[in-house]
Amino acid sequence: MNALFRLGRYAALTVLLVATAAGTTATKASAQEGLRIDITQGVMKPMPIAITDMYGSNPNDQTVGANVSRVVSADLERSGLFKPIDPKAFIQTPESLRVQPRFGDWRVINAQALVSGSAETQADGRLRVEFRLWDIYGEQQMTGLAYFTQPENWRRVAHIIADAIYKRLTGEDGYFDSRIVYVAESGPYDRRVKRLAIMDQDGENHRYLTDGSYIVLTPRFSPSTQEITYLSYYNNRPRVYLFNIDTGQQEVLGDFPGMTFAPRFAPDGNRVIMSMAQNGNTEIYSMDLRTRKVTRLTNNPAIDTSPSFSPDGSQITFNSDRGGSQQIYTMNADGSNVQRISHGQGKYGTPVWSPRGDLIAFTRISGGTFYIGVMRPDGSGERMLTQGYLVEGPTWSPNGRVLSFFRESNQGQPKLYTIDLTGTNERQLMTPLDASDPAWSPLIP
Repeated sequence: MNALFRLGRYAALTVLLVATAAGTTATKASAQEGLRIDITQGVMKPMPIAITDMYGSNPNDQTVGANVSRVVSADLERSGLFKPIDPKAFIQTPESLRVQPRFGDWRVINAQALVSGSAETQADGRLRVEFRLWDIYGEQQMTGLAYFTQPENWRRVAHIIADAIYKRLTGEDGYFDSRIVYVAESGPYDRRVKRLAIMDQDGENHRYLTDGSYIVLTPRFSPSTQEITYLSYYNNRPRVYLFNIDTGQQEVLGDFPGMTFAPRFAPDGNRVIMSMAQNGNTEIYSMDLRTRKVTRLTNNPAIDTSPSFSPDGSQITFNSDRGGSQQIYTMNADGSNVQRISHGQGKYGTPVWSPRGDLIAFTRISGGTFYIGVMRPDGSGERMLTQGYLVEGPTWSPNGRVLSFFRESNQGQPKLYTIDLTGTNERQLMTPLDASDPAWSPLIP
């Protein structure tokens, strides 16, 4: 197994609150004051932020420090909320920032916030990475943390730092310390090889989880981020599998008598919900992973599929054609109180509940065009974020601020993209091969 994905990479980090340059501790109270981005606006101008290379006392630490800063900068820029300033404009050096910023030097280049820090290899071989976030116009430290970890974990530390900066400046949790699993596709259109693949949310640390011997579909993360459930065709028979990312072990969740679709974990991680077709009728079922007991949740002659739990596990959204066309519904977790919530033109599918519980993302097909959109759980506030020849498979970032999905060209080449809730920050997520069916993990524990 690739060492980057062993347990050690995701082991808990030692974290320390670091003091301000004046020698006082950055208190929790002071962290709530000062500079803040208001992300409730529809469209906003990105905040200019200066991110310096982390200071290092030797060439190796300087390289690590520069790499950490590069990843932090890329994470924040990709969010669309921040505009990192070109380092060529910086007046003050990383070494001099170890004392305190000369705030006037940063106001001259229009920086509103500044990130400085250091990277240092300890005597025991561990890496210590420290960062400080400064409010340039308020002339104060907003937060500061130091992390102790193994040197090979520097990239993850960078994502954690980016999350800390994002949270301090927006008031919302970040999403950079997370992963995406997806279906990697290759080969002729009529003989596609489909493998499970996993990567960090920025496309790095990429690897394949299956060898392509069998077609795989609809991978989904467990709440713990350690397991993936997915559908695979073994000898042309659909099976639902559980795959442990850390150990590489997989097990068959069950051999079911009919077609099985779209398995997905419950928020507690103890159940998997899915659609199964028996005697020509597709219904939604829940399986208890501890007892393997299967419970039928819907009972209708229509096709009920693509179930997704609400974050608290009390409700389920799914799509069904019970009303004559494919639409989105909600119901209680026991299958009661079924309500239709989509009422626009066209067909709706693949509903996914936001981790925040406030929105449901979906795919809509109308007039021959595909759309990715969101609506509230009661069906109100529907709006489209993007459209195309074929856009499908929305999945939420851990903070419910960004969606990933796949877009397929008319030549049949799917690619992954991300877009935020404003619909104005759409970006391609680069992968080695064609890619479809992404699933975003929760934040890594």
